[in-house]
Amino acid sequence: MTSQVPDGPPLRQLVLKIHSRCDLLCDHCYVYQHADQSWQSRPTFIRPETVRSVASRLAEYVVERGLESVSVILHGGEPLLVGPARLRDVCEQLTGALSPLTTLDLRMHTNAVTLNRRHLEICREFGVQVSVSLDGDRAANDRHRLDRRGRSSYDRVVRGIRLLQEPEYRHLFSGVLCTVDVANDPVAVHDALTELAPPRIDYLLPHSTWDSPPPNPSGADTPYADWLLAVFDRWEQQGRPMPVRTFDSVLSTLRGGPPLTEAMGLAPSDLAVIETDGTFEQADWLKTAYAGAPETGYDVFRHGFSEFAAHPGVRARQTGADGISDTCRRCPVVRSCGGGLYGHRYSSGNGFDNPSVFCADLRSLVEGIADRVTDRGFSPAVLGTTRLAWAQLELNRVLLRRVREHLTSGPDRADAWRLLLALDADPEAAPHLDRVLAHPYVRTGLQRSLRGPADTARFMALTVAAALRAGARATLSWNQPGPRLHLPTWGTYRLDAPGRIEVTVAPDAFRVRGRGGQGPDPDGTWVRLDEAPASARWRPLGRLLVGDGPLVDDADPYRDCFPVPVAPPLACGEFTERLSRAYELLEKDASDRPADPDVFRPTVLTPLEAGSGLLLGAHGFGALGVAVDVKPEDFARELPRIGRRARLTALRETADLHPPGSPAGTLLDRADEALGAWAHEEAADALTALTLLPESQLTSTGAVLVARMWSQWRDAVRTP
Repeated sequence: MTSQVPDGPPLRQLVLKIHSRCDLLCDHCYVYQHADQSWQSRPTFIRPETVRSVASRLAEYVVERGLESVSVILHGGEPLLVGPARLRDVCEQLTGALSPLTTLDLRMHTNAVTLNRRHLEICREFGVQVSVSLDGDRAANDRHRLDRRGRSSYDRVVRGIRLLQEPEYRHLFSGVLCTVDVANDPVAVHDALTELAPPRIDYLLPHSTWDSPPPNPSGADTPYADWLLAVFDRWEQQGRPMPVRTFDSVLSTLRGGPPLTEAMGLAPSDLAVIETDGTFEQADWLKTAYAGAPETGYDVFRHGFSEFAAHPGVRARQTGADGISDTCRRCPVVRSCGGGLYGHRYSSGNGFDNPSVFCADLRSLVEGIADRVTDRGFSPAVLGTTRLAWAQLELNRVLLRRVREHLTSGPDRADAWRLLLALDADPEAAPHLDRVLAHPYVRTGLQRSLRGPADTARFMALTVAAALRAGARATLSWNQPGPRLHLPTWGTYRLDAPGRIEVTVAPDAFRVRGRGGQGPDPDGTWVRLDEAPASARWRPLGRLLVGDGPLVDDADPYRDCFPVPVAPPLACGEFTERLSRAYELLEKDASDRPADPDVFRPTVLTPLEAGSGLLLGAHGFGALGVAVDVKPEDFARELPRIGRRARLTALRETADLHPPGSPAGTLLDRADEALGAWAHEEAADALTALTLLPESQLTSTGAVLVARMWSQWRDAVRTP
């Protein structure tokens, strides 16, 4: 065996064919009904010695590449035809070899026709996640998915799904796979699938090539996009009751995220296929192209996964934009479409160097989704910093309400929510609540509470901080998970230990003690904010300048939202001295340039590790990360440029400026960057390109923003 040096993207998924025959005779099946008929020469089921070799080779590769997880998908033909005993042996061998080395994600794709409790008990034992193929309602499903006697498979498949939904097996059900047929009613298909309440739906385009185009009975220009967009509209109308992978992938890539399916997007392929005889193949949907298309000449008895990963055919599907046609590279939706599934690009005259045979449909689908999720209404936030700050505050209020819904019920949270409502209803107290809610790291904490476990202690501390600012009297209790209680915008109180605490708030003071005289700090300590020092336990945050100068927040536990590590709490005043000098330079420089009423004024400065300069993070409007060793001159020079970017980022958080994925997004970035750098020519080029875009490429808010940028450009070029 030739040793290969591992490089390139690692393989993380293995499709393992454990049975090469099927109990259905679907007329759209890529295994049996297309160009490659190699299934006829394969063993009917995988042999135990083949499974051992597969497990051993994959274990070697896991160690070689240091993979934290790997997915093995049991496939066919129909994998259930191996029977429960062989199915258990396969799962046992794979688990025994891989589980000590990595997290093994075992899955199975099945038609569920013969699925029974014996199969599911094995799946439960080994944690096998089960996906079921079903093409919609009875009429849609039976258009293609009949058994070998020409009988309907619908009732048997639904019976299998109902079995999967029983309480002891429900956690094993991973979703439904549906092949699109544009002759079927899209809404009827989707409604039939959603009625079964699958945890996910995956709509698949029928495997086709330029030599064997997809069916188009209506002769429409984009029949598959039209069909999928009808489903998308229904899915939206239903409130997106479950993930739909095709739609979620488009929505992710339109917002700059990763693709979620190999069928769309530019992510490198991480898939290997092993047939029942142990031969390595590329993705088996390549069988639709020509006989032998997925073959590599490798097998698990003589070759390892690293050798397979180095095969030219595998590498061809890992080159991103370099591996697609020139037509695709010039396409505005290429980030979302990715040239389509590799096999769908094939033609006998030009190989795979073509756009997808579904090219027009994919573009129409991406653009249709982008248009549907774009809010074209006008947002006043574009008119100035004050209105932008108000829009940001309203967004935080929405997030706070959503987090409150995620919190477990109980008297602690109920007391805090009643206090927040009372503060909000009091005209004198409400501005103080707003001041706390506008703190940038409140946004970070709320977002993380929505993505993961809700941070109850943070919710309670936020409420205390708001009451303290408003001078309200209140007492709240909760379980504090750590020895430090941080009150946003105020500072940090040190406890003796984690545990149940009671916090009492009075005007200009608060007390923390263990509930019932037990737990951390049982006797309690009053901290009087108008006294210095307030308490040895209390470390207040400081301001850079007197009055309303920016807060130097070096302690908030949610300040770690920058692309580099934050610095530990400051031990001396050197950082603030540097920034005080920087602000003096800014004030001196302001007289040399036209006044900008919307100039970015950071409300929070957070020290970052040395050498990181000035950075924005994933937080609300107003925070700026600053390297502890920043030079005052660099800060003064960079702040206007990064300030513009902060405003644009904040505006995008509260309003749609253009359809997702539009070239307007990149042009706005270029124009904004150039204006911040006083690069007049570059700014004019980007703004001109924005002005020449079709009207549909900018929302009303985006159009106003471009007009304001032109005005700023004119003011700048007039300045000597």
